[in-house]
Parts: sequence; C-alpha cells; structure tokens
Amino acid sequence: MQKLDDIRGIERIDALKMRDVMAKLPEYCNQAYELGKRFLLPANFGKFKNIIFCGLGGSAMGAEVVGSYLRSEIKLPVIVNRDYTLPEFVNNESLAILISYSGDTEETLSAYKEARRKSAKIIVLTSGGQLAELAKKEGRPCLLIPAGLPPRGALAFVSIPALAIFSQAGLIEDKEKDVREAVSLLKRIHKGSLGVSVCVESNPAKKLACKLFDKLGFVYGGSELLSAVVTRWRGQFAENSKALASSHVLPEMNHNEIVGWQHPEELLKRFIAIILRDRQDHPQVKKRIEITKEILQGQGVEVEEVYSQGEGLLARTFSLIYAGDFASFYLAILNGEDPTPVKRIDYLKKRLKEL
Repeated sequence: MQKLDDIRGIERIDALKMRDVMAKLPEYCNQAYELGKRFLLPANFGKFKNIIFCGLGGSAMGAEVVGSYLRSEIKLPVIVNRDYTLPEFVNNESLAILISYSGDTEETLSAYKEARRKSAKIIVLTSGGQLAELAKKEGRPCLLIPAGLPPRGALAFVSIPALAIFSQAGLIEDKEKDVREAVSLLKRIHKGSLGVSVCVESNPAKKLACKLFDKLGFVYGGSELLSAVVTRWRGQFAENSKALASSHVLPEMNHNEIVGWQHPEELLKRFIAIILRDRQDHPQVKKRIEITKEILQGQGVEVEEVYSQGEGLLARTFSLIYAGDFASFYLAILNGEDPTPVKRIDYLKKRLKEL
C-alpha cells in the first residue's frame, strides 16, 4: 500500500515519534549492557537458589526475553511473576528482581513489599517513581535506567542489563560479544529492510502489515526459545496497532489450538497465521510446523513465515522482535492510529485510583 511509503503521511499519524524510538533499539542495547556492567552486586548477597522477576507489561517482557534466552544455559530456576503476590517458595535464598519502567506499577510495588517480607535478596530496575524511592530509602540495590520512553520502547533497558548482572554473579558466560552482534545486526536490518525509508517492495514488515490490515493475526513460535518473542508480537499489535492478535508456541499448540481452526468458517478467511522460525527449532517441531501449515492452508488460511537472522541466539531473538515491532508500527499507520498512546491503559489506571 502506497500509504506506507508516504513518509510525511507516516509522520502525521506517528505524531509522538514511535519510529524514532524503534530506530534507536541498537543504541539502547549498547547503553543497557554498559549500565549492567557498571552495576555492582552487593558483597553480602551471597548465593541464591532461584530467580524471580516481578513486573507487568513491557517491564515483564524484558524478563521474558531474558528467561527464554538463558533457558539452555542458566542452571537456576527463573520465573516471571505478573501479580500482586509472590509464590510461597520465595525466601531468603531467592533473588527477586523488581522491574517497573515507570516505578509506579501497583502490582510490582506490592510484590516488592512481599519480597521484603520474605527476606528475599532484592534488585530494583526502574527509571524512577515510587519503586526507586523505596529502594533508596531502604538501601536496596537499584539500577536506574533512562526515563521518558514508552515502556514497550524500553525493552533493551529492562532486559539486557540482567545479562551483565548474571554474568557478574557467575551464573552465565559474558555476553558482550553476543550484544555486539545483536547491535550490529539490528542496525543493518533497520537500514536495509525494516526502516520507514525502505519501500514496501523491499520491506518485509510493511508487506506483512498490508496483509494483516483488517484481519486477525495468530502468531506462532516453533521453539520455547521464542516464547517471549511471540508474546512480544501479540503485545505490540495490541499497543502499537490497537489491534487484537493471538499467540502460541509449538509443540503445545498442536495439542489443543490446532483443532480450533475449523469454526467459524467464514471468520477463518479473515485470519492470518504468522509462524516465527529459528534454526534451533527442534527437528520434530520443524516437522510439526510443516504439517500445521498444511492443515491451515487446507482450511483456506493464509500462512506467513518470518525467519530469524544472525548467528547467536540473542541476535536471532532481537531480529524477530524487531520484525514484529515494525510490522505492528506499520499496521498502526494503516489503521490510522498513533502507535504511542495507550489511552485504555491510562483510563484503567485512572479508574483503579477512583475505586
């Protein structure tokens, strides 16, 4: 659609400049890793037996990316907690990482108080707000990250620092080389294929947005390593495009959701399945993907595939995240929606304070 090659038209709709935030992701990844390297764990922290990230929305997304990325390397249990309360197992041998970009997320503030009550070791990751004030008042280690971004635009700052911190703690190998590769790759694909100045014919994110316009997308990942990525895609379609999407991961999808692709028949014509692919997909999952495509296409459903790029897993993960971010941005433009505002979230928070 020519609308996506009209730079001035894009600028009019994208009044709050989400395009600039996305263009800076490589730079943010660099900054975030440096922040993590400069952050010093307290000498009295000692060892811990499990790690629990606490956060919601974009802040939790950073934790999900870290958890998926380190799934095959880190030897401690890592979970992401999206709630006011903490699991019963959390105790003085737990590391609780409280992430709230704004510092005012009520669920995370509640989880902070629970972590304190359970004597967990606490690290705070925030740009300010009440969470930073609490950490400062109580002498908790707090990594302050740059403020002023939409939380989902701060993904690098709520994920990458944890890699440097975990490396410092001896839990994983140093990730500087992996971060450098991811940064280089993101710069290259922004300039060469995903950026606003790249025309529709050469821009896979613009092409995908055109196919998704006025339709419903179902995003599937072929690996647990991509579980965070498919969630990110769904969230970006919701917040940027103001459009519903669904997400799931294989092989689990083959044990339930695949059966649902039968009714309502007329609506299926308005659905598109987007399968995110990675070379580390399990051999059996690769077979499952081919059979799943066969079933969906036999039902008349359009299937699109998006392949990761890069060598290391971090680069491949962020290459898929970047593709989804830009696809959701371009769909927002086609929908005539400024990608940045999230008025319904703002309204919901306002109403919660009134009740």
